[in-house]
Amino acid sequence: MNNKLLLAIVMVFVLVLSAKAEEPFKCIVTNKEYNVFLRLNLYEETIPIPGQEILGNTFGYLKKPTDSRVWIVTGATISKDGKKAALEMVNDYGSEDLNAELILNSDSTYLLRQLQGSTIKVAGKNKWIKLPKELKFVKN
Repeated sequence: MNNKLLLAIVMVFVLVLSAKAEEPFKCIVTNKEYNVFLRLNLYEETIPIPGQEILGNTFGYLKKPTDSRVWIVTGATISKDGKKAALEMVNDYGSEDLNAELILNSDSTYLLRQLQGSTIKVAGKNKWIKLPKELKFVKN
């Protein structure tokens, strides 16, 4: 392989990686302890909710893989430094909502912090389980 071709391949690879790095809030992140995940694109509303496509595209959602109920991200504002996002969320029944923030930590983990409003609850063992006000997520 000649050097120019190798250099071109390396440059394309670097460009692809840097493009992904510039959109840290376009991802799927999980919390294994509570068996929940966030599927997000906080840059534009492009994410349909499985089984609820009639609602149209959203900024994302939080759900358990074993349950059809979701918490929908209805609004998102990313900070100027690109490390934090303010979120507006509502459950899929529309009966509860909250404001939260999602923080990209220096170790590439994410912290979801519930600020005001309802507490996120998910189904588990025949009862509702309240998620902690601060919950750590890791990228898949």
